Amino acid sequence: MKIIVLMASLLNKWFSFSLLTAFFITGIRTEEPSFRLGNSVMRGFHPFHISVTEINHNAADKTLEVTCKIFTDDFEGVLAKNYKTKVDLINPPEKALMDTLVKKYIFSHLSVKANGKLVKFTYLGYEHDKEAVFAYLEVENVPAVSVFTVNNKLMYDFFEDQVNIMHLYVGGNRKSTKLSYPESEVSVNF
Repeated sequence: MKIIVLMASLLNKWFSFSLLTAFFITGIRTEEPSFRLGNSVMRGFHPFHISVTEINHNAADKTLEVTCKIFTDDFEGVLAKNYKTKVDLINPPEKALMDTLVKKYIFSHLSVKANGKLVKFTYLGYEHDKEAVFAYLEVENVPAVSVFTVNNKLMYDFFEDQVNIMHLYVGGNRKSTKLSYPESEVSVNF
């Protein structure tokens, strides 16, 4: 009986988590009039603050392929706050400056250990798509992974209700987890 209650509780939590993820992945948002936060025009409110980070081990290339997805308005807000400059990730007047800010922010708020060893990211760039920014990173020379330890504090310096979802892929197997502010580190075994 205890197992059934535990499974029901886990299913309820997973269903709630899945609904929250579905809102972010599909881009469904509660739209309100635009407003200005510092130098950044906020394009609308949304009732939750979430990011999604995917880490894929590419065995053939011996690399980790990392993608961070963050709501554009939130990301512009935190970059403007932290770096005291005008931020426009959609139509940047100076793309190189925006790349520098995105890279600096992600490198200081996300770290990954593969098999207990801290990996070094190479920043590949970012792109804007619909209501989110996708930042792309790569790690070379990772022949195999049995354990990921991820320290993810993306947007924690902007929202106290931030949730960071992570999807980790090794050998075609996916494991997903989440961190809710102030939790910042999780280990996942494959």
